[in-house]
Amino acid sequence: MTRLHHQLLYIAALASATLLSADALNIIGSSGGYTSHKPITTNNPSRRNFVHQFGFVAAAASSMPTMAANAVDAQFKEVGQQERPPEGESPFSTLPNGVQIKDFRQGSGSTVQNGSRVELTMKGRLLNLNGVIFYDTKSNDPNGFGEGTPLQFTVGDKSVLPGLESGLIGMSRGGIRRIIVPAEVGYGAFPSLEPQPLTDVERRALDSVVKNPRRDQTVMFDCKVERLK
Repeated sequence: MTRLHHQLLYIAALASATLLSADALNIIGSSGGYTSHKPITTNNPSRRNFVHQFGFVAAAASSMPTMAANAVDAQFKEVGQQERPPEGESPFSTLPNGVQIKDFRQGSGSTVQNGSRVELTMKGRLLNLNGVIFYDTKSNDPNGFGEGTPLQFTVGDKSVLPGLESGLIGMSRGGIRRIIVPAEVGYGAFPSLEPQPLTDVERRALDSVVKNPRRDQTVMFDCKVERLK
């Protein structure tokens, strides 16, 4: 529930409280509910209008979780759009180390293996923060043309998160895969490994999760293999 949602519910509750006399209320336990000993009428036009207005506020507040969920769902429609799996099919495959993968486009040619030299365009998102981006290869754009610079590394050289590396195995050039990396093979255990944020905003987003042990440090990468040797 968002802060705005809390505020709207508080306003609605406060407004309702002003319409009820203190001697007509009986607080029930710790639930914050109320039982009235006598009916409360709204014959006064201004009172009816007041109740109507704040009833509308409360209704709007109650609908906000659905609105927020839809907004979050839309955030993931980037590289490898979020798709609904067929009935009964699991959306991801889980590897032995806990990494989850889902292919959105099959590539062609040779596949990524230990020792492969790869170039990736990719986005990294924080699941704990509803998909906030903490890494984007397009942020590394020295020429200013918006193309960005792919992440380049050799699989197995220990420069990149082991969870990301294992999730790339089997991909081909042109392939797009979503990879969910748990903390144990991600930033929770290897905070200094690549990929690292490229802007101050991305850095603050990642640090807000990695440096807070109470938060889920699971991250998600949408990766496209641009080149493979």
